[in-house]
Amino acid sequence: MATDTPLRPADSAAFDDDRSSQSRPAPPAFGWAPRLRRLIGIEEGLLAWVPEERPRYTWYGALVVNTALLGAVSMVLALSSFRSDLPLAAVLVVAVLWFWVILALDSWLVSSTHGTAVRKWTLLVRFFLSVLLGLFIAEPILFQIFDKEIRQEIAVGNDQKVADYRGMLVSCNPTDGASTTGRPECARYQLKVAGSPAELARQIKSNGDRAAALRTQVADINKTLNDKLDTEQRLCGPKYWIVRNGVRDVTITCERARKATSEYEDNSKIRTYEEQLKGLVAKGQQLSARKDEAADEYQPLLQKAVDDKTRRRAADLDTDGILTRAHGLKEVAKSDGFALFLTIVLHLLLLCLDAMPVLAKVLSGATSYDTLLGARHRTSRRLYAEELEVQHTCARLEHDVRRHRVQLDTADRMSRLDQEHQRAQAERAAAERAELEERMERIMRTRGANTPV
Repeated sequence: MATDTPLRPADSAAFDDDRSSQSRPAPPAFGWAPRLRRLIGIEEGLLAWVPEERPRYTWYGALVVNTALLGAVSMVLALSSFRSDLPLAAVLVVAVLWFWVILALDSWLVSSTHGTAVRKWTLLVRFFLSVLLGLFIAEPILFQIFDKEIRQEIAVGNDQKVADYRGMLVSCNPTDGASTTGRPECARYQLKVAGSPAELARQIKSNGDRAAALRTQVADINKTLNDKLDTEQRLCGPKYWIVRNGVRDVTITCERARKATSEYEDNSKIRTYEEQLKGLVAKGQQLSARKDEAADEYQPLLQKAVDDKTRRRAADLDTDGILTRAHGLKEVAKSDGFALFLTIVLHLLLLCLDAMPVLAKVLSGATSYDTLLGARHRTSRRLYAEELEVQHTCARLEHDVRRHRVQLDTADRMSRLDQEHQRAQAERAAAERAELEERMERIMRTRGANTPV
């Protein structure tokens, strides 16, 4: 019968001449190939209708795994170059995690391109993401390829930086100790070395200025003090003596002059100033002696300070940082045309390898599997829309049934309520009639008892 004939899609016929050797769907596949295809979101049940697409998607999955492996190798190279202090176990753990990240990202990028509904601009966006990812993966590999040249360029550049730094130190710190504060370019290169001739000269000048000022102050105090002493001697001389109780004595004016002289001598601190002046004079003599010897002692101290600063500068320069190595790679490419050519070619090659999963989809276009997947998507959407319509119809009918049930229940309850209301009214009317008859009977008995015989 016609109904016993199994249904097959239009493309289920084999592509070769021997139609009996191939059937649709094909038997399920086993081994590592289905696992590779599962990584990129291929459904084996649907692929069984187009088994000739199996090799394409198997190698497609292999491309994704190869890209993730390349990313893991790149991460190992990067950590080994930039963080050589990390233990091997930590490097392997980070590489495995990075392998999983790249694998998951590429699997999502590829699996989201299946089906004929994928637009070209979405493929371009995915390709752009793949290129960004490829740049991150490619750089550590390029650093390893040009490792020798990069290290040589970094060493030459660091030597030049050290030489320039030492030249600025020598220029900004002359052997005679002259000040270079007036030179803006020397603001970061001035050294503080004790005992320079210029520093000693500045100290001698400062000490001399302080001694001169103090000497002038002491001279003024001594002049005032001498004037007070002269006044005291004059007022206390025999010429001004008086006879008191038969004895010659000085006058009150003499005693006041003596008191004023003593108070001025104490308040002016002339003794302290004279001691300070002696100290400044002695210090000036010491500084003058040191200045004579500083010419021979300062130059070795300055040379040692310059050597120490240069040594610390050389130790602080980076040799393995990612930015330093990137700058070194740029300088290598700029210095040699062939190196620039190799750098560009290797960049493009590694970018193509890293972006190959999405690039292969862009180049291959829609496949038979994509056509079937697109048809199934459209059918699924149509079936889902019909299912929603059926559910809506069933829900509407169910609501109609529930509404009718509620209406019938409401009418039944209203009928029962009416009957109960009528019964209650009849009972009240009967009770009222019985009460009236009883009252009437009671009244009649009362009247009958009151009637005279």
